[in-house]
Amino acid sequence: MKPKFRSKEDIEAIVTRTLQQADCMRIPVPVGLIAHRLDLKVEAASLGEEVSGVLVIDKDKKTIGYNAAQSPVRQRFTIAHEIGHYILHVTEKKESLFIDKQYAATYKRDALSSTGDDAQEIQANSFAAALLMPAELIHKELETMHMDMGDGDAITELASKFEVSPQAMSIRLGSLGIFSS
Repeated sequence: MKPKFRSKEDIEAIVTRTLQQADCMRIPVPVGLIAHRLDLKVEAASLGEEVSGVLVIDKDKKTIGYNAAQSPVRQRFTIAHEIGHYILHVTEKKESLFIDKQYAATYKRDALSSTGDDAQEIQANSFAAALLMPAELIHKELETMHMDMGDGDAITELASKFEVSPQAMSIRLGSLGIFSS
């Protein structure tokens, strides 16, 4: 079944609601705490070079596994991405995805996740970016920092505050219309 289309505005609204309900609207966004409040267990895992993370739902046990060999900012994005799958594609859908008899739903974040070819992956990536870099917090931070967005050091500093990569921050700033990435 085709996944439900979610606009950028829909995803932003869902993320804002998630952050408010989890009482986690702060810098850096505590993704582990959000996962915990959603009853998602988060575990480091050896997933090989190609897989960044997985979301496994097995009866009442919900687990996000992230690649322990990747950088901390990549791990945070992966956890946020898997939370996105959980909220957008597991808890809000009417149908179930069955991979096999053991797992009710399984998602994995791998090299293909960022190619933009799969609607659910695009949505989970958008969710992760909005979760880790909420528009409201970015705008507030930019007001207090008086940063020159043409300065690469400024983007790196902002990325460091949000505990994301400079590349992720550049893309997010571009998607928010702050500047062209």
